[in-house]
Amino acid sequence: MKVLIATDKPFAAVAVNGIRDAVEKAGFELALLEKYTEKAQLLDAVKDANAIIIRSDIIDSEVFDAAKQLKIVVRAGAGFDNVDLQAATAHNVCVMNTPGQNANAVAELVFGMMVYAIRNFYNGSSGTELKGKKLGIHAFGNVGSNVARIAKGFGMDVYAYDAYCSTDMIERQDVKALESAEELYATCQFISLHIPATDETKNSINQVLLSKMPKGAMLINTARKEVINEAELMKIFAERTDFKYLTDIMPACHAELTEKYADRYFSTPKKMGAQTAEANINAGIAAANQIVKFLKEGDRKFQVN
Repeated sequence: MKVLIATDKPFAAVAVNGIRDAVEKAGFELALLEKYTEKAQLLDAVKDANAIIIRSDIIDSEVFDAAKQLKIVVRAGAGFDNVDLQAATAHNVCVMNTPGQNANAVAELVFGMMVYAIRNFYNGSSGTELKGKKLGIHAFGNVGSNVARIAKGFGMDVYAYDAYCSTDMIERQDVKALESAEELYATCQFISLHIPATDETKNSINQVLLSKMPKGAMLINTARKEVINEAELMKIFAERTDFKYLTDIMPACHAELTEKYADRYFSTPKKMGAQTAEANINAGIAAANQIVKFLKEGDRKFQVN
């Protein structure tokens, strides 16, 4: 069996070594395709691969057509919208992600951006504190629960809403569960957004929802660009001089936001949530271990298609 690491943005060397250990101990072969510049290189590399580990690399129907021996693709990370799940299923290929491996890294970034903003981007003026403030967590999965853990250390009052997570599961972590997104946004000055990009959630963070937020509102988006209705986000900025937005997914309206609202808006140059050495290593090795379990035991625990 041949396992291919196909990464335009490579894993750290220590992660590759960990992946190699897991793959070779299982008796499989490991191949590397790093920093490739053309899709043709990827199409050539997948021809004899039985398994592929990727990061943000695009795996579409053309890749599946070329990979005649492919059985499994694992996206090292939580998101998997860079893989065509319908094409994967049509080619009888299992697709997995590695949930939880990047969760702490993303959660820490939330607070890095939050503190940066409440201290007025360190411009020398008087800011405010997180202690005693209400934080709403929109989607209470692995990242959301880590955000809650850190928020308690800051002394914040923590609330959450998740359409697919029970009240009991949320409240077991000493977090107040609310009944709707509308209630969450109306209650909390700070919102940390963690919903996936689905047909239901795309453009769902809109003017109506954001207008409900209390005075001094701040939205932190480390989820997906597509869930924000950017036209209506611009309207909120124009209507509310107290509103701040921070994200690690640069919006299409970045230039306009920077020009008009630089004192209330910040975006990282690229997706930064999982960009830590620890998350990089954890997700890569988890991907390798999931492939080994799938190929040897048929384990499909983290299948997403």
